[in-house]
Amino acid sequence: MNKDEKRELRRKRLMDNKAYQTMSGLSRYMDRYYLDALIGIIPGWGDAIALICVVPFVYFSLRIIKSIPLTLAVLNNAFRDVLMGMIPFFVGDVIDIFHRANIKNMQMIQGFVDGDETVIKHVNQRAWQSAIILIILLLLIVVMIWVLISFGSYLYSLAASIF
Repeated sequence: MNKDEKRELRRKRLMDNKAYQTMSGLSRYMDRYYLDALIGIIPGWGDAIALICVVPFVYFSLRIIKSIPLTLAVLNNAFRDVLMGMIPFFVGDVIDIFHRANIKNMQMIQGFVDGDETVIKHVNQRAWQSAIILIILLLLIVVMIWVLISFGSYLYSLAASIF
């Protein structure tokens, strides 16, 4: 068996993986059919549900492909999507329509599955940047949650004082 045949066999095995099939379906429904934006309408829970959908991507990149840089890039896209989705007054939901984090994650993972040297090199070169951005995104998400809770409390106290 030559090198190309081994690569094609590995590619087929990866694409037949249950996690790969789940990721493919999630990216289709969440981004192509705009389920991510629709779920985001649920106050407080929509973005959390969308974040749960990234679990198969993280599992596949970390456990199956065994690439920490790819996992960092996947998490980077996911947390960026959550942060943008948390913008109130449905602005975040509109942004979710255009951001399409799941499709971006699927394209990166597909690049690793296909052995696309350009994608692999790009993801590996940006690993440290992804790690730093990931920490910043996590901090921004915590701040956004605090702001939203504070704003909700303010609206509640304002409404309570009127009635």
